[in-house]
Amino acid sequence: MRILIGVGVVWILDGLEVTVVGNLTGALAKPGSGIQITQSQVTGFGGAMYVAGACAGALFWGWLTDPFGRKKLFMITLAVYLVATGLTAFAFEAWWFFLFRFLTGFGIGGEYSAINSAIDELIPARLRGRIDIVINGTYWFGAMVGALLTVPLLTAFPAFLGWRLAFGLQPGTSAWSTFGTTGDQP
Repeated sequence: MRILIGVGVVWILDGLEVTVVGNLTGALAKPGSGIQITQSQVTGFGGAMYVAGACAGALFWGWLTDPFGRKKLFMITLAVYLVATGLTAFAFEAWWFFLFRFLTGFGIGGEYSAINSAIDELIPARLRGRIDIVINGTYWFGAMVGALLTVPLLTAFPAFLGWRLAFGLQPGTSAWSTFGTTGDQP
């Protein structure tokens, strides 16, 4: 049960992360944001880099799961995701932003592999569909929290700081809630 709660929490964090990025596209493109990037670059190429990273991460981490163990690789992919998201707050050029979006996706892709295989392995067949819907549905709760989080950050802080705080706060919140739920130490 602890594993499933931890998996659900991570899914919430993924929904939070994706929504925060979507809400920040306008702030990133504003003059004075501290980064020369257009809104279409954030949503277009930045989104493509995130998805490419997620696909590469799912393949790479999924391949390593059996030889090294799901729990260990899940924690590593979580760390990759948290570090890459945090580093996005320090992007000062568009290409850094794209690199960190790729690495964020790379970590999340590994998480997706671990989460869905954990559901398949730990849940009895008669409950698997319902539990899968509940856990994967937590993503949308994270999306709601992400939408609510960005409003004060983008309105109360200057253009160069609000989007950086949104990216910078995610890893701390994510690490605390994930490790606090699963009982593991970072």
